Amino acid sequence: MTKLLFIRHGQSEANLARTFAGNTDAALTDLGLRQAAATADYIASAYTVDAVYASDLQRAFYTGKAVADRLGLPVRPHKGLREIFAGEWEGKPFTYLEATYPETFAGLWRKDIGNSACDGGESVAQLMQRILATVREIAEANPGKTIVLATHATPIRCMECFCRGNDLSRMKDIPWVSNASVTEIHYENGKLTEVVSSYNRHLADMVSTLPANV
Repeated sequence: MTKLLFIRHGQSEANLARTFAGNTDAALTDLGLRQAAATADYIASAYTVDAVYASDLQRAFYTGKAVADRLGLPVRPHKGLREIFAGEWEGKPFTYLEATYPETFAGLWRKDIGNSACDGGESVAQLMQRILATVREIAEANPGKTIVLATHATPIRCMECFCRGNDLSRMKDIPWVSNASVTEIHYENGKLTEVVSSYNRHLADMVSTLPANV
C-alpha cells in the first residue's frame, strides 16, 4: 500500500486578492509561508516520508519544498499536479468573473463544478483525467512508500470525488480543502481510498479557506 499525502498550498497572493489563480504563478503570502512551515513540522512528526512531489507553480512548489527541506529530501516538480488551467479566467477577481461569466462561472462553476469548464481553459473532467493519471504514475513508481504531493484545491477536490465513488455531478457536495491542509489517500492494487480529508488542526489560528463565492 502506498500512502499519498496531498497538501494544498499555503495561502497565496491570489487567495488574498480573491482572484482565480489557475496556472497564474502566484507567490505565497507571509501567512502562507508560516502555514507551509507548520505543515512541514506536522508531517515530520506524524509520518515517515520517502519522497516529495509538487506542482511546479510556486505556491505549491514552495509549500512542498518546506516539507522536503524539513525532511532532508529533494522536491520533485511535476506539471501534472498543477491547478486547473483557467483560460480567460486566469488572474481575474471573483467579482469580475461573476459579472462577466454569469452562466459559466456564476452559474455552472459555482453550482455544478464537476460539469463545468473554464472559458478558454480546461474542463473539470479534463483536470480529473490529468490528476488521476499523475497520481497513478507517482503511486506506481513508489510502491509501499509514503509520498507527499503538494498541489492545489481543485485537483484535491477531484481526488476526493473520485475516491468517494461519486460521478462529477456530485463534486459540488464536496467542500474545498483549506490552505496547507493534509488529505491522506491510500493506493493499493490500483484502488484509491480516502482516509483523511483536509486535516488542519496543526495550523491552529492560521487556518484559511477559499471565500464562499468561488
